[in-house]
Amino acid sequence: MAAESTPHLHSLLFVLNPISGDIDKQNLESTITAFCTQRGRQAAFFHTSGENDLDKLRAHLAANAYNAVFAAGGDGTVNLVGEALLGGKIPLGILPLGSGNGLSKDLGIPQDMGGALEVIWKHKLRALDTLHVGGHFSAHLADLGFNALVVERFCSGDKRGPGAYIRIALQEYLSYEPVTYHIETDREQFEGPAFMLTIANANTFGSNVVINPDSHLDDGEFELCLIEPFPATAALGILYHLYTDAFDTSVYTKRLRCRRASIQVMGQPRVLVQVDGEPLTLDTPIEVKINPRSLQVLTPAPY
Repeated sequence: MAAESTPHLHSLLFVLNPISGDIDKQNLESTITAFCTQRGRQAAFFHTSGENDLDKLRAHLAANAYNAVFAAGGDGTVNLVGEALLGGKIPLGILPLGSGNGLSKDLGIPQDMGGALEVIWKHKLRALDTLHVGGHFSAHLADLGFNALVVERFCSGDKRGPGAYIRIALQEYLSYEPVTYHIETDREQFEGPAFMLTIANANTFGSNVVINPDSHLDDGEFELCLIEPFPATAALGILYHLYTDAFDTSVYTKRLRCRRASIQVMGQPRVLVQVDGEPLTLDTPIEVKINPRSLQVLTPAPY
């Protein structure tokens, strides 16, 4: 898709999550303010608290005029700001300061502070598709099964960063039992057991695992990416495929491309789901639909 015209960004809001990732944020506001002031921009700040953040942010945006809103945190902060801006003209910017930073990586946004801030001056405006998963907004990836369990354990723990995630994944892998899914999409049906099921509007997890190769964030479709049960002897091979952009080459993987889907977890009226890095417990069946080109996002120029 072609990029939209480039907006002039003078007044900027930075939404800060003080606990995302494992990055020291003590001097974050002063760094951002100095960076913007030197270039003739105005920086304002909104701090998340974990309590009614979406309603508070929407009220703040209704009372103030900004040219762009930057999510300064991880995928959860991006989700929050994206939902607040959904369907509007104010673009989302991303300062990737979380543990995973999945959407920013898919968009090619620099992972260092200086590089990410440069997007304010050198950018293109891109309209991305978004998802609703069981009624919840998603800008990137959601999943059920093994990874959802690992994310839940990670979020409830007191350690952050890739090392903590890997440690939990190894612990949970030893005892995890696949479940059976019944899936109906606008194109096909699937029923069978799966180790995990990813609802993907994007390509890559924050861990650099490519779960959905050759997909696009603005094509009006999403993919259901299944990893079917596999023997322990195949685990390293599957991991290798995921880190080498070769998801489709494994006999244990399957992708369903669609515009809407209904996902039933057999025997489970409620199921654990992670949505953009946030664990939720949702009623089944879980209805998924795509919202084409519904979120304006700042990306590096050219993208």
